[in-house]
Amino acid sequence: MTRRVVVTGVGLVTPLGTGTDVTWNNLIAGKSGIRRISHFDAEATAMACTIAGEVPDFSVENFINRKDARKMDNFIQFGVAASLMALEQSGLVIDESNAERVGVAVGAGIGGLVTIENTMRAYMAGGARKISPFFIPQTIINMTSGWVSMMTGAKGPNVATVTACATGTHAIGDAFEVIARGDADAMIAGGSEACICELGVGGFSAARALSTRNDEPERASRPWDKDRDGFVMGEGAGVLMLESLDSAKARGAVILAEVIGYGMSGDAYHMTSPSPGGEGGARCMRAALSRAKLNPEDVDYINAHGTSTPAGDVAETQGIKAVFGDHASKLMVSSTKSMTGHLLGAAGGIEAAFSVLAVHHGVVPPTINLDHQDPECDLDYVPHEARQANINVAVSNSFGFGGTNASVIVRKFN
Repeated sequence: MTRRVVVTGVGLVTPLGTGTDVTWNNLIAGKSGIRRISHFDAEATAMACTIAGEVPDFSVENFINRKDARKMDNFIQFGVAASLMALEQSGLVIDESNAERVGVAVGAGIGGLVTIENTMRAYMAGGARKISPFFIPQTIINMTSGWVSMMTGAKGPNVATVTACATGTHAIGDAFEVIARGDADAMIAGGSEACICELGVGGFSAARALSTRNDEPERASRPWDKDRDGFVMGEGAGVLMLESLDSAKARGAVILAEVIGYGMSGDAYHMTSPSPGGEGGARCMRAALSRAKLNPEDVDYINAHGTSTPAGDVAETQGIKAVFGDHASKLMVSSTKSMTGHLLGAAGGIEAAFSVLAVHHGVVPPTINLDHQDPECDLDYVPHEARQANINVAVSNSFGFGGTNASVIVRKFN
């Protein structure tokens, strides 16, 4: 049995704000969420990178009671908040009649690094008695899905994907397949992350992966630009409410878009670098197109992985051209990381949500900071300003460390 799967809710916690409307409005306005790090004193620690995409004005008490919130790392709080927003927008009521048919799949790429760092400091200062009894459940990645299940009563499949920067996309794609084959009627799916701490920023800085354009935070994330010098870390969560079409129609839900394709691949090449020519990503996009039963020319827009790294942007461009051929020059391609930074395990969640909203509203988000386009990156990257367009089909790409790749395809619902 293969069932149609639709999106009925979106939840977003991002460097552009908390809530889908505020995030989307800032996104299409071309605003940057990158600023100087405030979570710790990056300059005092001599970090090479002192900028990041921190979530502004997040009030956890709007979503979670204080007692429970104290038992959660920030990545869990963000993921729970985004999940509750997606569920609320969908209008789905989980009760005894459907609880076993509603599941949760919210992953993270790294998990509770902030709590690990803080707990190690407490341990070094005061010994084992300073370790919280909640330390382990505060940090393990599946606890976002666990908390969402406990707070909503969802008793269906409960899983957590961990595939680095492809996590959110894999979670959504896997949830899509769960519903399509009939193992659930609805899934709360996406990714969350909160690693803007000394270990997180320090680790990526040591790998020379981060931008050091510290004097111009809002201009630091610049995918496809010849002056790009690395990605900018972000934090937050992006979650979709996925349902079978029959379930959504039966209760009169507002349908935002339809999920029609999902592809995966492995590079088998390098820990952190993309395979030559974007070959792994190309196979992933082809797999998604095959699952969706689409031709390359059917696609209108790609929300690219587009991290603002010298090698990654070129490889993705080459992969897109390999898959789409002559149609590649007609595609609209943008990187919303130019505004949000790279949310690691949450990136695929928010970018799939942006793709859904682009299809639903008929607006392509821009790539900001694209001032001097790299000659090797020669596609239409929708520079500087959002573009009104009739988007029937959109692809969202995510490629992670270890050579793990994921693409999901969404279509306007008719």
